[in-house]
This record gives sequence, structure tokens and C-alpha cells, in this order.
Amino acid sequence: MRYSIRTKLFAALGSLILLFVVISLLLNNLLMEKYYLYNKENTLLESYKTINKLYNSDDDVLFLEMEKLENSKGVYIIILDKNFNTLFNTRQKGMNFKSVVPRRNMDNQRMIESLLREKDLLMNKNGPIVVKRWDSRLNANFINLFAVLNREDFIILSTPVAAIQESVQIANQFFLLTGLLTILIGGLLIFFITTRFTKPILLLNDIAKRMATLDFSQRYPVKTRDEIGHLGESINSLSEQLQKSIAELKEANEKLMEDIEKERKIDEMRKEFITNVSHELKTPIALIQGYAEGLMINVNDDEENKNYYCNVIMDEAYKMNRLVRQLLELSQMEAGHVHLEKSEFDIFELMEQVIKKNMLILKEKDIRIHIEKEKDSILVNADYDKIEQVLMNYLNNAVNHADQERQIRVGVKCFGCKVRISVYNSGQHIPKESLEKVWTSFYKVDKARTRMYGGTGLGLSIVRAIQESHRNKYGVNNVEGGVEFWFDLDLAE
Repeated sequence: MRYSIRTKLFAALGSLILLFVVISLLLNNLLMEKYYLYNKENTLLESYKTINKLYNSDDDVLFLEMEKLENSKGVYIIILDKNFNTLFNTRQKGMNFKSVVPRRNMDNQRMIESLLREKDLLMNKNGPIVVKRWDSRLNANFINLFAVLNREDFIILSTPVAAIQESVQIANQFFLLTGLLTILIGGLLIFFITTRFTKPILLLNDIAKRMATLDFSQRYPVKTRDEIGHLGESINSLSEQLQKSIAELKEANEKLMEDIEKERKIDEMRKEFITNVSHELKTPIALIQGYAEGLMINVNDDEENKNYYCNVIMDEAYKMNRLVRQLLELSQMEAGHVHLEKSEFDIFELMEQVIKKNMLILKEKDIRIHIEKEKDSILVNADYDKIEQVLMNYLNNAVNHADQERQIRVGVKCFGCKVRISVYNSGQHIPKESLEKVWTSFYKVDKARTRMYGGTGLGLSIVRAIQESHRNKYGVNNVEGGVEFWFDLDLAE
């Protein structure tokens, strides 16, 4: 990241510190000397006011005060009378105004000369005069104050001006050193602060990037109540909402895909259904039409052939009628329009009745049937007629597909609150890919064999619809030596 917030903060705060150091150095160079002279002038003015206030008081108090000014503030004091004779000089200790003999000397001659130059201005101004003078003998600058004491005596206050430029240079060097140290320490502190400040922002950025890739597993640990803390809470809330919304969208999309797939299968089933119905009806209709036309044009005049034609027409009409009734029944059951009339009955009695109805065809095909049961009587709760239809379809299917061994075995086993009835027939296994498809309308594993015994391919579909309406399971298994169809029933309470 070329221009990160941390870089910008570091540059901004570092620039502020550097600007502060540079401004301080400039101000020190430009204003320190003026400020120093200003303080010196103020020192002389305050000293003059103090001496003027005590001038007519006790000499000892005055001398003590002037000595303090000299020692503490470095003020050189000369007091002159109106004839410019020296009354007091701080360099001549122990003088007394009453006993001193006014005199002049070389020590204060230059001061007096300066006073004489300013005398007229001093008398007219009615106040102290402050001037800056260069002393060539001492090779130094002095600030002098000239003023009048008690309307007749004169006072000269003088203080040397130190080499302020040198002091400024020393101060600048020291300030530069401390400034560099400040920049170094400040830089480290700024780096630490900006790192700590930008760390949560980088974490929030990482969370946002994860959210962009639909990864909502990471959450921001909110530890503060500032703007970043509130932002973290908002990011967490947004992540939760997005995760929830995307999960709902995925669920809705999966459901939509399931519905689309279901609709596709229904459409395929509808097309297949129309094709199968058309195919199943095409042959009997063609036969009926052909034999009916034969009767109309009197193809055969003898009574026996006419009866044969009529029997063929009646038989094909019966097949179509049975197909239509099965289709209507299946359609009603799948639509949930059939009301189940449940009752308690003995399953073995129903099985014996179904076997009895099929006894002629069993004897005709020389098929042996055996019932395996754990009890002599088992009461179930179901729709009697519908379960009879299930057993009838299973038994007819077993009869039609039994092989040379011609064995059918009916088993009854109880488990929990259910009873499972199975119908086994010896014969070839159903291909694995067809085990689930046999419950589909008009599906035929062996179409040639189905046409041979006149099957419509709706029997197992009706079984599926009946069992689903009872909310019980059903199925088929390839077992050793043959195939076993089964279905479950509720035991009577």
C-alpha cells in the first residue's frame, strides 16, 4: 500500500514536529536579541523607580537597595549633583551623601559626558531617557538610563549588554540538539501510535475482503467505544446480515433448483405419460377399428367368425376400459382426492382371499405359493380395499414374472408398530438401474414379456400411490433366486 493512513499520519505528525523546531529556531534568531534588550531596559526603569522612591529616605536603606541592584541585576549606579559632581558611585563603597566631598574622576567621566549630551532632552522630557552606547575602551555595549532625582540631582544607571548574538547561537545549537532528539523520540512515538491506530483499520479491511469472497467467519473484536469500535460493530452486523441473507438465498436457490428439476421431471413424465397412453391405446383402437370394419363389410359370413370378431372387439374394449379406470384411479390418488376408509382387519384373512381369487391362474401356471408367518393372526389398521389392491398387484406381478421353478413366497414380519408384507417370486433379477424406475407409470423392464401377459405398467404405480397415501414405506429387492417386493402397514392398537 503506497499511501497508507499510517504513512500519512506519520508524515503529518512528523512534519508538525519539524515545523515546530524550525519556527522555534527562526523566532530565536529574529526575536531573542530584541526581547533581551527589552528586558534590560525594563530592569533599568524598575531600578530607577525604586531608587527615586527611596532617595529622600534613610541613607542606609538607600545604599542597601542600590547594592542589591548592583549585585543581583548588574546595574552600575552613579548619582550626580546639579554641577555634575559625583555624589554616589557603586564602585566606591561606603560613600555618604552628607559627608562625601563632591568630586570628579576618570571612572565616571564618560558617563557624565553622555549625560551632558542628553541634558537638554532630559530636562524637557520630564522623564528618564534610555540609550544604547558602545564603550570603545571596554569593547562592549552598554544600556544607559539618564534621569533626574528630586528635581535637581541626576542619576545614571548603566548595565552591560552581553554578547547576545553568541548567546543566541549557543541557544540555537542547544535547541537544535533538543529538536533533533524531539524529532527522534517523536518519530518513534508517532510510529507506535500510528501502528496502533491503523492496526484495527487493517483488520477491518481484511474482514471486508473476506466478506467480498463470501467468507463471513471472521468477526472484529470490539474493545473500544470510539468511532473504530462503532465501525467494527457495524461491520460485524453487516457480516451477520449478509451471511444470513446469502444463506437464505442459497436455500431459496436450492429449493428453486429442486422445483425446476421437479417441474422438468414432471414435464418429462407428462410427455412420457402421453406417449405411453397413446401407445397403449393405439393397438386396441386399431384392432377395434379393423374388426369393426370387417364386420361392417361382412368379411366373413359365418356366425363363428362374426363371434370371434365381436370377442376381439370386446376384449380390446375391456383392456382400454381397465387402462382408463387405472389411470383415473392413479390420478385421483396422486392428487390426494381419494379418502381412505381405514379399519382393523386380519392381514392373513385378506391374503387368503386374494390367493383364492387368483387360484385358477395359479393352478393354470402350476405355481406353488407359500405363506410364512410368525403368528396365526395379525390385526392391521388400513383401507381394506386399497391393501387388497396392493396385494393383488404384487401377486399378479409375481405370477407374471415367475421362472421355471414357479415359486411364490409371501412373508409377514412384525417390527415395532409396523408389519412388513413381502411377496417373493423366483426368477431373474431386476437390473439395478431399474429398481427405482419400476414405480413409474408405464415403465416396463421387459416390454415384450409385458405385452405377452397384457400388462399396462400401472400396477406398481398404483401400489406407490396407495402406500404414500397411507404414509408407509414400500420397495423391491433383488434376493437370492429371485425378486422380493414389500410394503409396510400399521399395526392395530
